[in-house]
Amino acid sequence: MDALKKGFSMAKEGVVAAAEKTKAGVEEAAAKTKEGVMYVGTKTKEGVVTSVNTAAQKTTEQANLVSDTAVAGANQVSEKAVEGLESVVASTGLVKPGEMAKQEGAVEQPTDAGQ
Repeated sequence: MDALKKGFSMAKEGVVAAAEKTKAGVEEAAAKTKEGVMYVGTKTKEGVVTSVNTAAQKTTEQANLVSDTAVAGANQVSEKAVEGLESVVASTGLVKPGEMAKQEGAVEQPTDAGQ
């Protein structure tokens, strides 16, 4: 009977030792897993921030390009409109060609001899 008790006692100690080692192993594995998850989360967050910043910068560049193009187009349209109005006013005889430029304080543009 003593041998049986001694055997059970040794088995119990073995189970306790195994449980403690398992607990320590699980805690270590959990800590490593947490470190890994935090690392991946940090890198993912950095990647997302970089991507968002890059996208915002590209969007700003494109918006500036579009607005510059729109302004240039609007300037061309207004310039042509003014030229057209000057032509209409000059053709009606209300003002002689070149007088509008003088009235505005601008320098008269030289005209071609063929006109």
